[in-house]
Amino acid sequence: MSQSNGVNGQVTDAVTQTNVNVVAEAPAQAMGSLYQVATHANGIAMQNSVSNQQNLNQMNATIVADAIKIIKGA
Repeated sequence: MSQSNGVNGQVTDAVTQTNVNVVAEAPAQAMGSLYQVATHANGIAMQNSVSNQQNLNQMNATIVADAIKIIKGA
């Protein structure tokens, strides 16, 4: 068996093209991940604001009742 020291040009071209493809797609994937994380964080912030508003609405009746008691007592 003879050993060949040369590498087939098609193999090196395929590897080079694969590397170029990966490097070229990296910014798009990074931006996609950034947009996805930002959208998720925005969604959680909206859920928190709705939850806080609901909690304040539940406390509103108690606060008004206490204020009326204070006004009547004064």
